[in-house]
Amino acid sequence: MRKGNGKGAGRPPRNGDAAARPVDFGPLATWVGFNLRVAQEATFQAFSHRSAEIGESPGRFSTLTIIARNPGISQTELSTANGRDKSSLTPVIEDLVRRGMVERKRMDNDRRTYRLTLTAAGKKTLALMTRAARRHERNLDRIIGLRDKKWFLEILKRIAGEIE
Repeated sequence: MRKGNGKGAGRPPRNGDAAARPVDFGPLATWVGFNLRVAQEATFQAFSHRSAEIGESPGRFSTLTIIARNPGISQTELSTANGRDKSSLTPVIEDLVRRGMVERKRMDNDRRTYRLTLTAAGKKTLALMTRAARRHERNLDRIIGLRDKKWFLEILKRIAGEIE
């Protein structure tokens, strides 16, 4: 059984690192859920570094992209599309509104519903983030391989759509 998660495998400990010792993950080594979480965390951290270069957090990218592609989307529709619950998305939207990237307007026929659109500042930030995301995706394409990418995305979407 493979030990460790592959991250830093075989590298000598650096100053401040605990002595390198293989970790036995037991059944976790072959469990899809655990490996999905580890892979997601690794990709999130890599994109975080790219996003930090332009002063943004990676979570803003999907939110700005979905609003840009769906002008007038409601916060409820956005939370569903983004896979986040509305209560965790509301502070993100409030931050983007405060920073002048998103405009939020109440609906005339339903005062509880807000419609969201990007401002010029939001479009500029999204363009910068899109360039960073494309570099990040090229790295993932290199790892997954272009031949396997379509299959891999289908599997991920199937998991997201069918998990109970």
